Formats: sequence, structure tokens, C-alpha cells
Amino acid sequence: MPQSGPGVIEIFEDFVGAEWIVAETAVSGSIGSLRVIGDGVAETDSGAVSLDSDGLSGVIQLTTTNEDKHDCGGSIGSLRVIGDGVAETDSGAVSLDSDGLSGVIQLTTTNEDKHDCGIATPVMWDVALMGTLVLEARVRLPAEANRAVFIGFSDVATDAVSLEDDLIHGNGTTTTLTASDLVGFHYSSEYTATDTWHTVYNGGTATGETTSTSIEATGHDAVAGEFQVLRLELAPNGTAFFYIDGKPAGNSASVKASGISGAASTSVDMAAMVIVETKTTSALTLDVDYILVRGNRDWTV
Repeated sequence: MPQSGPGVIEIFEDFVGAEWIVAETAVSGSIGSLRVIGDGVAETDSGAVSLDSDGLSGVIQLTTTNEDKHDCGGSIGSLRVIGDGVAETDSGAVSLDSDGLSGVIQLTTTNEDKHDCGIATPVMWDVALMGTLVLEARVRLPAEANRAVFIGFSDVATDAVSLEDDLIHGNGTTTTLTASDLVGFHYSSEYTATDTWHTVYNGGTATGETTSTSIEATGHDAVAGEFQVLRLELAPNGTAFFYIDGKPAGNSASVKASGISGAASTSVDMAAMVIVETKTTSALTLDVDYILVRGNRDWTV
């Protein structure tokens, strides 16, 4: 039902200071311009959590402790810090002071194989109800070896998410689609094409492609040490359009011109995310200059 008020949701984070320090030991964190306050927040039964199952358009739930006159107030930033390594003391998201003109956040994994660190919204986006959805991020791979990256939408965005175990894995010329619903850019140093972004999808009317050579973004290599702008647009009918540095991306002229029809489900809610995973026993990083997520508000009652 249409209602008056802001009809467009736009999340733009330029990473101008907020961070989730590496020494933190919480299971998940938040990043953005607003704080969570209250005399109960330091305890284990109070906080502010995103509602994934009842949160189209994004809903936060403030929870007090069970003590009289305890509060949970304020609000929380627009992005969560997720990944199965974030609860440990050697993983997090920190601002780059010496190399951060415009504001840059560095996502750092732990030093354990298949451990991740990422930033994400709640599961709050519905392609049919809220499209066209847009996710754009300017990212930099400090190096290409021993890591995987996913930038896109997925129905799996748990605090302890692992790309390989829960979402997607690339090895040789095979893409393993673990999440039932995802669409976005995938990079993996374990692909045969080790320096190439892949336009992955699963869950829509189009069968998810598992032969990686069929979804390579030809002519758009990932370049270590250089920033690239990756943009994904999801039309209300589930068609996905991919862009790298302002130019259409895909494996064919047809995909570049018309997108991938039926790439995304029109009935499954998803989260937007940027996440990096280490493929070795060394902590690895991904630099993010900014992230933009935009869609229409769902007025359904």
C-alpha cells in the first residue's frame, strides 16, 4: 500500500572514521555514522540487532537488559561487520589513515583458512518489491593471491558466514553455488582465470552457471593495488546488469547489452554485502573506498 514519506532507501558509506577494530571479540559489529548507547549496552543481554526475517526496508530491534531502568537507545549504523573470523582478535575492519584519501576501510581476515571478514546489510532487499536494486562498491585487492571476494546480494548473511562453506566457491573452472540465492561479482585466486571477476548468480529462473569460463567478465581483470568500481543492478523482473569501472561487464556482447535474464529470484529476500575470505593460513585484506546500496521502499502492509 503506497504511503507518504521517503520512498527510496539509499545507503552510502564512505568510511570516514567508523571502524570495527581488529582486537574486538564480539560476534558481529556495525559500521556507520551512528552509535548504540545506554547503560545496559555493555552487558551480554542488551543490544541492537537487525531483523532478517521481518525486515524488508531494514528494521533494527533495540533490546534492554533485564534490569530496572536499563536502556538501549540511539541507533546503529547502516552496515554490519560479518564473517566467521570477526569474533577473533586478529580480524576486523579498520580505517586506513596513511592511504585513505576519501576514506578507506580495510577488511582483514584471520590467519585461518576459509575465514572471512565482510560488511553487509540485513536481509532486507526484495527484487520484485523494491527493485531496481543497486549495489556499487569501489574496492582494491592489495594482492591477488590466496583470497576470494564476493560483492553482491545473497540470502545468506549470518554473522559467522564463510564464502566457501555457505555462499560460493571457485576452483579450476568450476563454480560451486552453495547459497540457494545469490547474484554478484566473485573473485577467487583458485580459479584457473586467477585475475578475473566472475558474474555469478543462482536462485532465479535462470539456472545458476557452474562453469566459470562461461561467467568470466572478459576484458575486466582484477588488478592488484588498483581500485575498481563494481556495480550491480537488479531489475524488478530479476534481470542482472553488471558494470566494472563504468562499462558493461559479462562473458558476451549479449550479456553486456541486455544483462542476465532471471539471474535473481523475485520472491526471496537478500542482503547486500562485500566480503573477503582467506584461502591460506595468513590474514588477508580487501580495501573498500565506499559502498552504495539503493532500492525502493516496500510499502506492503
